[in-house]
Amino acid sequence: MPFSWGLIRLPATMILQDEATMCGIAGHISFSAGETASPAFQQEQLLKMTTALVHRGPDAAGTWSDDEAGVNLGHRRLSILDLTQAGAQPMVSATSASSSGRFVISYNGEIYGYPSLARELAGLGHNFTGHSDTEVLLAAIEQWGVEDALARVHGMFAFALWDRQARTLTLARDRAGKKPLYIARTATGLAFASELRGILKRDDIAREIDPQSTALYLRFMAVPAPHSILRDCWQLPPASYITIDPTAAPADLGTVIAAAPRYWDAASIARTGQAAPRDMTDADALTEVTARLSAATAERMVADVPVGAFLSGGIDSSCVVAMMCDHATRPVETYTIGFHEAGYNEAEHAAAVARALGTDHHELYLSGTDARDVIPRLPEIYSEPFADSSQIPTYLISRFARSRVTVALSGDGGDEVFGGYNRHIHAQRLAGTLRTWPLTLRRAISALARSLPPRVWDRLLAPLGQPQAGDRLFKLAGALAARDTEALYLFFQSVWDDPATLVRGITPVPGVRSEYVSLPTLAGDMMLGDYLHYLPTDPLHKVDRASMAVSLEVRSPLLDTRLYEFAWTLPEHMKLRGGKGKWLLQELLARRLPHQLMDRPKQGFGVPIGDWLRGPLSEWGDHLLDPARIEAGGLLHAAPIQEAWRRHLSGRENLANKLWTILMLEAWREHWNI
Repeated sequence: MPFSWGLIRLPATMILQDEATMCGIAGHISFSAGETASPAFQQEQLLKMTTALVHRGPDAAGTWSDDEAGVNLGHRRLSILDLTQAGAQPMVSATSASSSGRFVISYNGEIYGYPSLARELAGLGHNFTGHSDTEVLLAAIEQWGVEDALARVHGMFAFALWDRQARTLTLARDRAGKKPLYIARTATGLAFASELRGILKRDDIAREIDPQSTALYLRFMAVPAPHSILRDCWQLPPASYITIDPTAAPADLGTVIAAAPRYWDAASIARTGQAAPRDMTDADALTEVTARLSAATAERMVADVPVGAFLSGGIDSSCVVAMMCDHATRPVETYTIGFHEAGYNEAEHAAAVARALGTDHHELYLSGTDARDVIPRLPEIYSEPFADSSQIPTYLISRFARSRVTVALSGDGGDEVFGGYNRHIHAQRLAGTLRTWPLTLRRAISALARSLPPRVWDRLLAPLGQPQAGDRLFKLAGALAARDTEALYLFFQSVWDDPATLVRGITPVPGVRSEYVSLPTLAGDMMLGDYLHYLPTDPLHKVDRASMAVSLEVRSPLLDTRLYEFAWTLPEHMKLRGGKGKWLLQELLARRLPHQLMDRPKQGFGVPIGDWLRGPLSEWGDHLLDPARIEAGGLLHAAPIQEAWRRHLSGRENLANKLWTILMLEAWREHWNI
């Protein structure tokens, strides 16, 4: 995303009444066999976990325990809707003629459009004491069971559900993976939390780094589900759930989590849609996409607190803002942050978009020092190693937004669903090149292009007006050397191409490509792979931690699953056309923005980490990358890291992304004393 983001604040007349919470959840269940821990110990541990998640829910806290069953549920609440005690958690399902009080839930999230579900359940005899989506979710589970209830709800969530009758614990996560859920094996059972820091605060977990997960992290800048950086801890994959019987504890919890059943299959939806795309005119497709995005946006504007939206001036956030303006009764306020570094700031463009959309615009410029001051906080904000450097401006825009609103809408999902990344646009051309050009020729051209450092290419390509052209050319040249299309996709996803050479005592690190090879085109495969792997691993992880660190809820209309399902029924030329991506979204905006505001190259949402590492961050880098320190840590080989550091400092290569993964890992280890 572009470097400056903005915020829209709705007028008070648009604030609607309903209930939801963005929160932190935590808990523990003791297995019947093996060691046991006293109820007092588990209560103490639960308090540590929920306290560690206070930033996710600063407004209230709650716990529920069944000492006989060994179950402890905790909750931290960020009140968004129904600010009364009627929405307090953990919540026990209602006891009535139709409800038995059977279930207890600790829930983080929001179900969009849930009033219609509540009306359906009321028609089936369910009574509601408040207007909480949590209460509706419990009634849906009571009525249809967990899996069928999950299939009926649309939203972002993670929850823990204790079934007092079956004596089982169910853990579930939303379709796209917007809300996180970590699960760890303890000395006496299973613990879960919204963030790894909740797990790390316990006294009964093994704080041991998993080398294989470390290698995955070095490849992808983050640890993909179902793994976590800890050996005995995992992430529940998106669109999945597990049910645990404490009397029949799994021998291998990691295998159970990795094989968790899916209640919604994004890959199957893509395959079915692309097997027989709709025969639609451009006009009809645009009408349908506009209607679905408008409805998704309206649902996400519901709150009892001020609601806003990030506005970068890019296609995705501008579409969301345009939809919000359609639902507002008067001009809305927009906010943008910008930076003075050339090639990164786009505050001026965001301001122009705001003027075109008729908003009342405000902006805040921050210095490089402001951004660098965030770096010492990153290990705590993310609580697991995370190395996408756009984490810095994402946190800063979240902090700026939170000073005015409690909820912000974002453009996340547009690239993955509608084909917005450069790799999607170039996919077919590169696939043809890989098929027809000999590997030796492609590798020779790649080596020639990479013989000049990115800074030289920046100067040579400056007349073309392409931002960060040298780095982009280096990436494209590297793609030419890929052995086949599977290697090509993995190359685009990888920071370190061979992380096994960096981590001690591991086997080669697998990729993520093979399970997504199922669509007619390489571009389609890449979009599906990005949705299933890259989106929850990087962008959604980044936005969740950055926003919740300042108690801001972020909602993403472009991730609406009904929009996703429709998008995969479209022929590919309605996404990729004329050498550009997101064609339908661009057409939507073309009816609202002047052409000159849309005809510009895509620019990443980042900071000049490479320059900073050669300048104001060099001493910090020297400390964390010191060979003696690395070797003493016993996890990584120091020699290749020191060589990369030397080459980067020379200025001939920009190895900032590679080095940032090591720096964030070592800073995390130092912060958490692991």
